Parts: sequence; structure tokens; C-alpha cells
Amino acid sequence: MGLFAWSAGMVFMTRGTQLLSDPNAGATLAGMAAEKQRAFANGAFAAGRAMMRGASPAHVQAAALAPARRAVRANFAKLGK
Repeated sequence: MGLFAWSAGMVFMTRGTQLLSDPNAGATLAGMAAEKQRAFANGAFAAGRAMMRGASPAHVQAAALAPARRAVRANFAKLGK
């Protein structure tokens, strides 16, 4: 969980400074917000599916966080290029 939180913070900080010079910042921010909504919705559905399967609370939590983790990992990788 620590690496996930650090990566998310690093992506937020880096993208925030990049947005200062982005003439299309509004559209970029809207896309970022939609990305978060998709990740949270997918996480909620994944957690629900895990609960219906009778998964342990730890597995339900992992299922809920997996879409957000993937998004953060992808964004962090993009920033490194």
C-alpha cells in the first residue's frame, strides 16, 4: 500500500506542475477526472463480485483497489518517459 500511495502522490504532483503550462488544462483535467471515476466504478464492481464469490475481506479490498493501482502504475510509467 505504501508504494501505491507514493506513486499516486508523485503522479499528482508531476501532472499538477505540467498542467501549469498546458493551454488545454481544462480538457486534461476532465480526462483525469473521468479516469478516476472509471477506476472507482470498476473497483466497486470488482469488490461486489469478490463479495458474491465469498472472498475474504482482504481479497475484496484487493479487488476494489486493483483498477486504481493499474491506472496509477500506467500514469507513473508514462511520466517516466
